[in-house]
Parts: sequence; structure tokens; C-alpha cells
Amino acid sequence: MSKIPEDLHYTEEHEYVKQTDDPGVVQIGITDYAQSELGDVVYVDLPEVGEKFARMDVFGTIEAVKAVSELFCPVAGEVVEVNEALEGDPSLVNKDPYGEGWMIRLRIRNPAELDQLLTAADYAQHIGE
Repeated sequence: MSKIPEDLHYTEEHEYVKQTDDPGVVQIGITDYAQSELGDVVYVDLPEVGEKFARMDVFGTIEAVKAVSELFCPVAGEVVEVNEALEGDPSLVNKDPYGEGWMIRLRIRNPAELDQLLTAADYAQHIGE
């Protein structure tokens, strides 16, 4: 059974959004379910700091032994930080998707977009758990 933290927001495409200490900035990554479906992550292609994305724009790709998948930006905003640790150790996504395996931190353009995302219960239902 996948870990689905209650305090996060989710997309149907299996990204999560986590609040940071800065109320205008969120942390984005893929869910525990997504990393387990992908298998061993071998490469993550992430954007540069300063890049801007609209809601559900592709912000990068994740490559596993089984497949390459696009990463979708759950909310509109500007990248303020990229997890550089993934460059040297992409398997952090498998080991700790909600912690050390995060991908980008984004300054949100419109906080109301968070309300359009799935709750933990909605996401659990979406993946059949």
C-alpha cells in the first residue's frame, strides 16, 4: 500500500504539492505510488531556477528502467529551487519521494489553484487504495 500523507495536495498525474516554511512556496515531487509504478529511477531532468510554468505544463521528465514519464506542474509559478541532489542520486525519488526525493520548489502565482488539486482521500480513491 502506498504512503499518502494527509497534509499534501495531489494531481491525477501523480505529483504532490507540499507547503514549505515560506507560505508562497511549495515543494513538488512525485508520489510514493508513482515511484513504485516506475521502478528504479535512473535519471531526472528538471528545469532551471527562474523558469515559469502554467498549471499542468510539463516541467521535466523522469526516467526509470521501465519508462520515461513527463512531470506536470500542479500549479502555476516560478521555480525558486531545484533539488540538485537528484543529479548525483536519482534513486532518492524511490527511497524518499516526500522528503529527500523532492524535485522543485515553486513560488505559486495563484494560491487558489491549490484548491483544484486532490486531497489525500481523493488521491487514494484515484489509485484504488
